[in-house]
Amino acid sequence: MDNDLKKALEVLRGGGVILYPTDTIWGLGCDATNTAAVARIYAIKKREDTKQMLVLMENPALLTRYVADIPDVAWDLIDLSTAPLTVIYPGARNLAANLIAPDGSIGIRFTREQFTSALLQRFRKPLVSTSANISGQPAPANFSCIDKEVKSQVDYVVKYRQDDLTPAEPSRIIKMDAKGRIDIIRNQ
Repeated sequence: MDNDLKKALEVLRGGGVILYPTDTIWGLGCDATNTAAVARIYAIKKREDTKQMLVLMENPALLTRYVADIPDVAWDLIDLSTAPLTVIYPGARNLAANLIAPDGSIGIRFTREQFTSALLQRFRKPLVSTSANISGQPAPANFSCIDKEVKSQVDYVVKYRQDDLTPAEPSRIIKMDAKGRIDIIRNQ
């Protein structure tokens, strides 16, 4: 895992795109503050940049750096969630402009997965995390299901967990407004 971390960090710091395992499905990732890297992921996925992507973070203490106003209930959800949960927050900031939704929101998930947590601790910035598929195609259940076209367009493919055939599921997604009202977007 150490060699994977070293190579992935080198690619991310250079503005590249990685294919990596997350706490849910395999994802395409880049520096969430790098506009050109984010644009590359949209191109790899053949996805319109009006369809937003989420970011992964490792430490909830960093949330205030990327979200202007965090409703109190958000902290409870972060603490109490036992399954992967993506929260869409209003008031995104300090992220690539093409990553922030037209309404100013951003989806953020805190990962507990070993590789991704270690990568985020060392990188010290949030990572884009979007399913490793061409837009409109099913999200890959595991590494072996990822399209060769996607694999060929990234700068580094993480080796860790490639042989894990456990079917993965996407996270639950909720959207929160500034007053803490919640809309359930996806409840897997």
